[in-house]
Order: sequence, then structure tokens, then C-alpha cells
Amino acid sequence: MTDQTPTLSTSLVDLPKREWLQAVAQITEEDGYFQQLGKNHFATFIEEGTTLLVTFETLQGMHALSELAQPFGWEMLRDHGWSHLCVASDGDTWFRDKAVYGYFDRLIDDGFFDEFDTVIFYGAGPCGYAAAAYSIAAPTAKVVVIQPQATLDPRITEWDHRFADMRIHDFTSRYGFAPDMLDAAEQAFVLYDPRENLDAMHAALFTRPNVTKLRMRFMGDALQTDLMEMSQLVPLLLAAADGSLNETTFAALYRARRDYRHYLRNLLTALDEGDRDTLIIALCKNVTSRMRARMFSAKLTQLQARQAEQQD
Repeated sequence: MTDQTPTLSTSLVDLPKREWLQAVAQITEEDGYFQQLGKNHFATFIEEGTTLLVTFETLQGMHALSELAQPFGWEMLRDHGWSHLCVASDGDTWFRDKAVYGYFDRLIDDGFFDEFDTVIFYGAGPCGYAAAAYSIAAPTAKVVVIQPQATLDPRITEWDHRFADMRIHDFTSRYGFAPDMLDAAEQAFVLYDPRENLDAMHAALFTRPNVTKLRMRFMGDALQTDLMEMSQLVPLLLAAADGSLNETTFAALYRARRDYRHYLRNLLTALDEGDRDTLIIALCKNVTSRMRARMFSAKLTQLQARQAEQQD
């Protein structure tokens, strides 16, 4: 890193943790702030426009998902003039920390969220849980969460074995059961793949009149990454902000999967496991007519040869 003052366009890739935090603090100090929240969490805020995006992220996720190793919300700030509040954790903590509770209590007391025309809470996985849980701090907010957990309280979700080590943490006190915390939201959207059983079971717990479930069938267990790679996460949030997001508009956005090889491979595998040869042939013909895809071309040749043998 040079001695120049970092900006929103500065790459923070490969910086050691301490220097990364210092750079983020420098970038936010002019139009916002950086605040440490206990040992494992911090918050950054940059004020720009009247739409506020509240993201819950992890340090590790920022480095893995951002080309600049920056909070995801800075992209919306740079490109769309949104204000951004990032609440971040070092590792997956589900943000179950009294320091985080206290921080949101102070934001409520200060009337922080009242200063914005539109407020959107966003997160994925453990961060999706937190986005839903803490959205109650901003009544009438819009909430977009990807593969969220409803709770890790074993009395409710003992069937979820993925995060057994988190069961010692309290999910019953303040900001605890995420679905209940959505009651004050104007509208919430829960994205998940119904073929991922545990994600679907958590999604079922979010059934509420103001919750719309957006299904990403055959996509798998890394939907945030998939949406980013399809260049559909930003349009999704823009649609949530302007009130146009619904099942129909999401279906239009989700058509991008037709050119997304990860989805196409998953679909082929599922059809193959179900011995759906007719559908596989149709899929392979469609894919190979639009792109170079050796796997699909080879599968098509194999099935056509098998059909020819059966006809002889």
C-alpha cells in the first residue's frame, strides 16, 4: 500500500488485516465513520444518497467476493449514489454479540434510519440471518436475504447439523428469531434453492404475509456467488429499492441462468440422475445451439447413439 490516502476506488487486496481495517477507516472518515463493535465486529458508514443499503458481511467474504476486497455495498455507493452501512464480522458469528445489539439500539435512539427515504437490509447465509434479525430496527425497511437461517436454536432447528458448534450461543434473546423480526418490514424477499433441503426448511420458517420467496431451483448452495457471476445481484437490489421486485420481475432476472454454465451443469446432472433422456436431449440441443459446451455435446451424441441402437 502506498502513502496516498485510500479512496473508494483503491484496491485493498492482499493487505494484512490491521492495514485493511486502517484503510477502511480512512476511506470512511470523510463522509461517515468506522466503529469497532467489540472484538469480532465493526461498522462502517458512508453517507451519499437518500437510499440506504445496510449490508451484513464477513471480512473473509469481502476478500473472496470483491475484486477490490471491499464491502459489497461500496459498489452501490459508487455506481448508484446510495448511502451504505456495513456491519461486518470476522468469521461467521451470526452477529450474536451484545456489542452489535447495543449498536443498533443506539441507531434506533438516534433516529438514524428515519433520515433515509428507502432502507434495504441485505445479507446471505449467516449474514442473511442477521439482515433479517436486525431489520426490525428500521420499520418499513425492505429486506433481501439469500439462504438465511431462521435461528440456530436447537429447540427449533435441531435438524440443521451444519452449525452445531454455534448452538452454545444465545438465539433466544434480543434480535433472536429472524422471521419474527421481519414483522415490521415493508417487504422481505427470501432466495433459496428448494432442492437444498436444509435451506428450504429454514425458508419455510420465514413464511409471513410480507415475505416473498424467490426460488432458484437447480442452482445449489452458493446463491450469492451465482447471482454475482450472472451480474444479477445489483439489478435485484435496484428492483427491491424501487418497489418493482416480485416473482415476475425476478423470473425475468433469473433468465440469465440460461447462459450460466454452473446452472446448466447442475440441471444436466439432475436430469441424468432421473433418467430423463428426452429432456436431456432437448437441453443439450438448446445449449449446444447457443454456446460451445463439450459436456453437452458429448451427452447429446451418446443419447442419440443409444436411441439409434434401440431403433435397429
